[in-house]
Amino acid sequence: AAIADPRRVALVYKALADPTRLRILQRLAQGDGTVSDLMRHVDLSQPLVSWHLRRLRGAGLVETRRQGRETICSLGREALVRFHEQEQALLGLEG
Repeated sequence: AAIADPRRVALVYKALADPTRLRILQRLAQGDGTVSDLMRHVDLSQPLVSWHLRRLRGAGLVETRRQGRETICSLGREALVRFHEQEQALLGLEG
């Protein structure tokens, strides 16, 4: 059984509470992408996309790695599974 940490669940909820961040996650669910890919997908500047990515990374929902001059982003699938388990435990909906 997952141990529910209300602060952790709230952090993920806050990250998910923005339509732009949800669109970034939708794009990354289809496969890894560069910051440039994400900029085109959400039609925002690099600083704004990076700002949103920081929040998603802070919640564990996105992982990033450097490849040359590019930053490659991927969906934190394991973090989403853990979040869902914690959310279920927090609300008493396990099993």
